[in-house]
Amino acid sequence: MTTRSCNHLVFFALACVCSGVVADTREGTPFLSINGYGTLGVVHSNDDKADYIGDLLRPNGAGYTRSWSADIDSRIGLQALAGITPKLSVVVQLVSEQRYDNSYRPTTEWANVKYEFTPDFSVRIGRFVQPTFLFADTRKVAYTYPWVRPPTEVYRLVPTSHNDGVDVSYSVQFGELVQTLVASYGNLDAQSPDRLGGGKSEGRDTFSAMSTTEYGSATLRISYHQTHLTIVDFNSLFDAFRQFGTEGMEIADRYDSDGDRVKFLGIGINYDPGQWFVIGEAGAVDYQNVLGKSTAWYISAGYRFGTLTPYASFAKLNYTDMTSDPGLTLSSLPPHLVGPAAGLNAGLNDILGRAAAQETTTVGLRWDFMQNVALKLQYEFIQRDDGSPGTFGNPQPGFEPGGDVDLFSASINFVF
Repeated sequence: MTTRSCNHLVFFALACVCSGVVADTREGTPFLSINGYGTLGVVHSNDDKADYIGDLLRPNGAGYTRSWSADIDSRIGLQALAGITPKLSVVVQLVSEQRYDNSYRPTTEWANVKYEFTPDFSVRIGRFVQPTFLFADTRKVAYTYPWVRPPTEVYRLVPTSHNDGVDVSYSVQFGELVQTLVASYGNLDAQSPDRLGGGKSEGRDTFSAMSTTEYGSATLRISYHQTHLTIVDFNSLFDAFRQFGTEGMEIADRYDSDGDRVKFLGIGINYDPGQWFVIGEAGAVDYQNVLGKSTAWYISAGYRFGTLTPYASFAKLNYTDMTSDPGLTLSSLPPHLVGPAAGLNAGLNDILGRAAAQETTTVGLRWDFMQNVALKLQYEFIQRDDGSPGTFGNPQPGFEPGGDVDLFSASINFVF
């Protein structure tokens, strides 16, 4: 389903509202509910030679571009849910946050039509959440989780948060145990910021499957995600490699992202009996292209003292593929081709050298000082692996991969 199709769903939902769908929660009658969420946050990094990006698709962050950045976590979202019949509903969610082009132009996060065949079996068509992580449904609603942001190490493995297409959900209950299965199919597109070339990424034949098991205070989620990914910005680089005969074609075939299948497998566990909680997630992604393979995990725990919730986390991100390549053999080339070939080798190794590997120790405090409003303060000690930029971008002259970074974050989170 295309973005244009999702826009049609937005207009359909608005038409439903304008044609007389009113706020009425009585069973069997049309209703309209409107709610929203937001975060006002700032982040400080003591590394002034690169930006802490957090999200791969962001253009800049805290550190070099600005010592204190309000762009990484700040956002506002508005959602409208219209019940047309007891079985048919429409939801639209708009979000304003920092985009790839450094603007805050609102985008459509969700826009779908849902039909419930039974209370346990439903189908959605349109744009909906991509069911990859434990907090996928509320990934952008910071009020719903304890930290300032979900641990970057895991959640950067799949930076996109929604899918366009169709999904099916089925739930079954056995006493206290509730089992939910979700499967989706469709397409997804993303735009890269200028620091990554500014090109478009296209995911086609995207399939996701998720199993969520809930028993008392425990939740277990297992997810699988795959898509055929094309990163348009890489095409010119690897097309140039192909001009250098067999060796160049082998390099291009090994690293190019032109419809190759990306696979992700994740697992998450949340145990929250009320007074305290323990949360953990792990994931592995294989891009089968120049972006390589990565694994990540985190464990987090906290204790609630009334309105105060101190918490601590440890997270680790590993890159398990090559971070450099000799590229084209320059000694076998005629003199007039050595310069262009060396430039291609440098371009390839620049991409490979961006591989993120780090570990982060986090301590923080959440204060629910008002109804539906929480203040969060968080400190992260980031240890980047030797030779890796970690989750940092926009490197400047003098930037040295590896090393330690102190990151401070503060945010106010609310729902309404």
